[in-house]
Amino acid sequence: MCNSLAPVAYRASSEDTDSRKEYPPAPEPLPVPVMDNHTHLDFRHGLIEVPVRDAMDSAEAVGVQGAVQVGCDLESSRFTVQAVDADPRLLGAVAIHPNDAPVYAGRGELESALAEIEELAAHPRIRAIGETGLDFFRTHGEGLVAQRYSFRRHIDIAKRLGLTLQIHDRDAHDDVVEVLMEEGAPERVVFHCFSGDEELARICNQNGWYMSFAGTMTFKNAGNLRAALAIAEPQRILVETDSPFLTPHPYRGRPNASYMVPYTVRSMAEVTGDDLSELCSRLAENTLQAYGSWA
Repeated sequence: MCNSLAPVAYRASSEDTDSRKEYPPAPEPLPVPVMDNHTHLDFRHGLIEVPVRDAMDSAEAVGVQGAVQVGCDLESSRFTVQAVDADPRLLGAVAIHPNDAPVYAGRGELESALAEIEELAAHPRIRAIGETGLDFFRTHGEGLVAQRYSFRRHIDIAKRLGLTLQIHDRDAHDDVVEVLMEEGAPERVVFHCFSGDEELARICNQNGWYMSFAGTMTFKNAGNLRAALAIAEPQRILVETDSPFLTPHPYRGRPNASYMVPYTVRSMAEVTGDDLSELCSRLAENTLQAYGSWA
């Protein structure tokens, strides 16, 4: 059974009959184009494998004119470089994910991995180092030593190359802020999939850090995210999917993609009280400020 309302590229094959695996219907297009500032186009969902160009065509059809493809390890970072060469609607970010840093360290490969990340980051369409940061949900004990070291090294790379830093922060708000303060944050910092509350939002406001909101802010139990968005400085907010994860309400639990951004943007407008077109224009301008031009 195929989801006939989803973009053609995302329709399930006849072999995949589980409705929970179906991509949601395409939303109404946005009145002003925006960008998805965090997606993983190399992550395959079930039996559906969507080529980069098809994914971006589906996004562009609903007013998502560009995206930042994000690497999490060497394989996905190499893919990111290939993707930004293949489609001008993409910019890229490369890094070793916090939960992968201990794995590389355990094999004695973290230093060589970080060296390759720096080499990949020299590509002119790679505009960010990320996603990097701290994750106290999946990594514990001795693994945190490698995770913290890797985070500090990524900060250094971003600063030396003049790139934006994309933060992965899970259950580690205070420690992420502490490391940023100790190391000295790069000029541009993005808290990817912002997961904090009003306190962290105030810290981001004070330091000029961007807060990127994903489909999680639409969840019924995400009052803390909506409260944070409500006090976030307008020039500091971004939107993302983190696809294929974090699909916005009312399709939570189903796969996500960049074409789903309009659902989150409309929810953001309800929280901020902004006119939808004005919010879209602001999100687009903020994204350009964070990553530079797509041209």
